[in-house]
Amino acid sequence: MANLNKVMLMGNLTRDIEIKVLPQGNQSVGNFGIAMNRKFKSASGEEREEVTFVDCEAWGRTAEIMKQYLSKGRPVFIEGRLKLDQWEDKEGKKQSRLRVVVENFQFIGAPAGAGGGNGGGGNSGGYSKGSTQAPSENHSAVADADIPF
Repeated sequence: MANLNKVMLMGNLTRDIEIKVLPQGNQSVGNFGIAMNRKFKSASGEEREEVTFVDCEAWGRTAEIMKQYLSKGRPVFIEGRLKLDQWEDKEGKKQSRLRVVVENFQFIGAPAGAGGGNGGGGNSGGYSKGSTQAPSENHSAVADADIPF
């Protein structure tokens, strides 16, 4: 049986990306969160909204580029995989957290400070793509047809 671990999310950053350099000094990791809103009608017809918060991490050049161009509140589309972190806390209790490891991302909306009044919700501006596969990875613009939504 084949396995698949693929996540695609589009939401807004809940905090600025925090970069840490690993003790070896040759690799950096960026931690951040995103929030996705879902609007729906309840059984009684009432408009409701549900927010889902997801912790994410990006590695190497991808983390650095995201930190450079994204900040709290900015929309982003990410592709990645789920990863389960497990540890013991100070009291010896087992803890776990599910997070998304970013493999690719795309900027959504106009860059900060650029006119256009898009508000970050539309598909304007230059889309960029990042990858964690290699530091020399190409971060080129992609056409609207390449976006899966």
